[in-house]
Amino acid sequence: MPLVHALWSPGRGLLLWAEHDRGPAGTSSRSAQIALPHPFAVSSAQLTALHPGKPTSATLLLPSRANRPLASSEPAAGGKRRGPAPSLRPWSVPALIVDATELDDLDDSASYGASVTYLRAVARLAADLVRRGRVLPTLVRQGDAAEARWRPVLQGVDFVAVDALVAAMPPVGRAEQVAPLTGASPRALVSDALHTLVDTAVRDRLARADPPVDLRGAGGAAGVWLAALQGGDPRVELPLDELGVVADAVEKWDEVADTDVVDGRACFRLAEVGTLRQPDADDPDDQTGDGTKWQLQFLLRATADPSLLLSAGQIWSGEANGLVRDPKGLFVAELGRAALVEPMLAPALRRTRPSEYDLTVEEAEQFLTSGATRLIEAGFEVQLPATWDGRRRLGLRLSVRSTPSEQVVTRSRVGRDELAGFRWSIAVGDAEIGEDELAKLVAAKTPLVRLRGRWISVDADRLRAGLEFLRRDPRRHTQGPTAGELLELVHLGQEAPLPVTDVSADGWVGDVLAGRVHRTLQPVELPASFRATLRPYQQRGVAWLAFMSALGLGACLADDMGLGKTVQTLALEAFERADQDRRPTLVLCPMSLVGMWQREAANFAPGLRVLAHHGSARAHGDELAEQVAAADLVVTTYATAARDAGELEAFAWRRLVLDEAHAIKNADTATAKAVRRFPAGHRLALTGTPVENRLADLWSVLDLLNPGLLGSRFEFRQRFAVPIERRGDTATAAALRRLTQPYLLRRVKTDPAIVPELPEKLEIRQEYRLTREQGTLYRAIVDEMMKKIENSQGIKRRGNILAAITKLKQVCNHPAHLLHDGSPIGRRSGKVVRLEEILAEILASGDRVLCFTQYTEFGHLLVPHLSAHLGAEVAFLHGSLAKGARDAIVERFQAGDGPRILLLSLKAGGSGLTLTAASQVLHLDRWWNPAVENQATDRAFRIGQGRTVQVRKFVCPGTIEDRIDTLITRKRALAGMVVGEGESWLTELSTDALRETLTLGEDAIDD
Repeated sequence: MPLVHALWSPGRGLLLWAEHDRGPAGTSSRSAQIALPHPFAVSSAQLTALHPGKPTSATLLLPSRANRPLASSEPAAGGKRRGPAPSLRPWSVPALIVDATELDDLDDSASYGASVTYLRAVARLAADLVRRGRVLPTLVRQGDAAEARWRPVLQGVDFVAVDALVAAMPPVGRAEQVAPLTGASPRALVSDALHTLVDTAVRDRLARADPPVDLRGAGGAAGVWLAALQGGDPRVELPLDELGVVADAVEKWDEVADTDVVDGRACFRLAEVGTLRQPDADDPDDQTGDGTKWQLQFLLRATADPSLLLSAGQIWSGEANGLVRDPKGLFVAELGRAALVEPMLAPALRRTRPSEYDLTVEEAEQFLTSGATRLIEAGFEVQLPATWDGRRRLGLRLSVRSTPSEQVVTRSRVGRDELAGFRWSIAVGDAEIGEDELAKLVAAKTPLVRLRGRWISVDADRLRAGLEFLRRDPRRHTQGPTAGELLELVHLGQEAPLPVTDVSADGWVGDVLAGRVHRTLQPVELPASFRATLRPYQQRGVAWLAFMSALGLGACLADDMGLGKTVQTLALEAFERADQDRRPTLVLCPMSLVGMWQREAANFAPGLRVLAHHGSARAHGDELAEQVAAADLVVTTYATAARDAGELEAFAWRRLVLDEAHAIKNADTATAKAVRRFPAGHRLALTGTPVENRLADLWSVLDLLNPGLLGSRFEFRQRFAVPIERRGDTATAAALRRLTQPYLLRRVKTDPAIVPELPEKLEIRQEYRLTREQGTLYRAIVDEMMKKIENSQGIKRRGNILAAITKLKQVCNHPAHLLHDGSPIGRRSGKVVRLEEILAEILASGDRVLCFTQYTEFGHLLVPHLSAHLGAEVAFLHGSLAKGARDAIVERFQAGDGPRILLLSLKAGGSGLTLTAASQVLHLDRWWNPAVENQATDRAFRIGQGRTVQVRKFVCPGTIEDRIDTLITRKRALAGMVVGEGESWLTELSTDALRETLTLGEDAIDD
């Protein structure tokens, strides 16, 4: 995945360029001042595919070592690599000139560096200055040529914001070469960007104003200048003497633009100045209100004396002279600035002496609900009527009485009769109104109405729709919807014209909406055939799953890694099958977990009949139908499910289980589309990372579980993703949590209720599968080495065996580790792909992790790849590091301010260190000496460790890793031999036994 960078280029604007996430080959020796093509920059064609723009090129000064630029994931300093310190050298890169307003609409197939986020902040400041009217027109002269431009006006906090941007500019943002080995000044770049972006934004705002704003009405030299301020061509073509007159006049504004000294601020007062008709004498709370006359009055508040508020009449009559400096000029300037913020004011400014503006009811409502806020944010004073009560949210209120949660679990399904009481009503803000009162509001046909003595803004069409809903909906007083329909109504207002703004509920409905079901439910009684002893939090999890299943609601069990999602699912299956429901459950999982499901079911729920449906020999047609009918659990892979979708969707599944559910986080993939077609009475997702990168991941999972619950993907993006991801809207984030909590159960290892229930150390066999490339190499190594072994004896035979084991371990790691060719990592290794998934989950949970490998070369391959793929720093502790560098890595990791992923070579990091900041330990390639592995694990699992340590040992079934792991497990008597001699005991096996041990199994390769 390419990494995209951004920079501001004076005269050209915003540039994007990108680099591939792999290290390049070194370039030939050359002068440090000659710009050669960047060896791993993304081409112009690839850039254009990521984002539309005008192709160009740029010369950048980048940290370089050994005649090549460092990849962005490589450390530029700090002792993490041996060799000379990097130096700045020029490199030529393809680039795109793009519109800065498009920075929020980028392609998800690339990752974006800090420079993109930084320039988004610059663009936001420019847009905010324009929105607040902090701009002035100016004239830029270069010799005899001149251009009309809009410039930013910086005052108070805006100076602080600019200084912060200058200080925060990332190095790549100032990397464009402007002189030999010299980049641009950060302050000059920020200033140029703000001036350019502000000018563009104001022109765009004028072009889109409604009603239209025309600055070109004036004649003479001023008219030419004004026309150039509004059109697309900024050139001002005037004789030099007339140009000088305009420049002198504009210069006075420039002199006071960037200062806090302002004599006054415009004030806008909205007043009720009478009625066109008398209200109903019999109704003191006359709600129609359409006879009120609204007027917007213009005033000026003195800065030196805030108690001095001057009316427009005082200013135009000359009474304000001497009270503020140039009151008429200041008043006109302030009104003009306000018109840029609120275009509604533009018609009033066309008058010779503007003083007030009569508003229609619609304009008054617009000013009250939005225009006033915009003016206040821009620094103006606004006075509103005391009777204004704001925009009141219009919505439905729902009252529900339901059966207790405990009774729900005992039923196989909950229907409409479970809702004992169900009643709708309409609310305007906090006030509930009856149908008669609502009918009067509807009859008013105006957006501003007087309700109980207060002015409020309402949507007349939605009021009418709400009244019709109450009158026609037969369920509002008696029969209610099903569980799924009810929750859809509550959360998204589906089937209703208004959102549900308030719910009063008891029983299971109240428990679900409050997200407390898993705490209030009592454990279910598991059958005697279920052999596992569940921990209390797991018992609560099973009860919650049974509750959601009874309601027919899809559920996401999002417990942390190691908390037992699989065993809870098996317990649910065993519990429900005690009711004689023998319909099969379909389990989808990565290939690496198929064997795990088989083993876990055999260990904990031996009464469940398990069918593994994968591989080239899997059944089809009638044979498959017979096997499915005879099974309780059908376990298959996501890839197989996509290929066999036509057959699998023909079965009526009791439940669809999605293990590692982030596999369907992209709803557009063929796999996700196929899975959505599988019919199931209940859907269950298992994942420790319901959100990996974007909120769209969460939508994809939950929409598959409960289709339509979160609205369409577009609706979800507009309602939640954009406000949360782009603007950091905490209120929207809280609303999303409330919306999703009924369907998502998440427990983490650090929960106070969980910590006491966990053992001090969890050891997990982490399975994965080889890619086809790995499988081909594995078989070739076995064939080649067995010929050598068969024809050798004694020490030479033992050497050949150990060489074969080493090569097989290397190919299990990655083909590039075996071939030593420096080829890209990509997705060529099942172990690396699985490692990426686990590390992403660990990072999402906030933990720190130790990754042990016995091969330093493999570590050097992983560091840049994982850093670029995960967007996180990865430290590597190995034997070639000096003591100072080694101590610095350990100190940073332990202090908590360094990298959260620490890769260690087994020999350098396996003893003598205290790394208790980590609560996760991964053994990537097995050292078949348990004592050595345990010694490495004890870097984290030792005195001072206050958390449970999870230890994962990577094993590929059907390979040398699996065979020896099985031998060690079954024949514990071998442990002493292994401790004493490492892997040398293998050299004593017969040739037939050795061939059986090394031969690749059928289930080792991902299908």
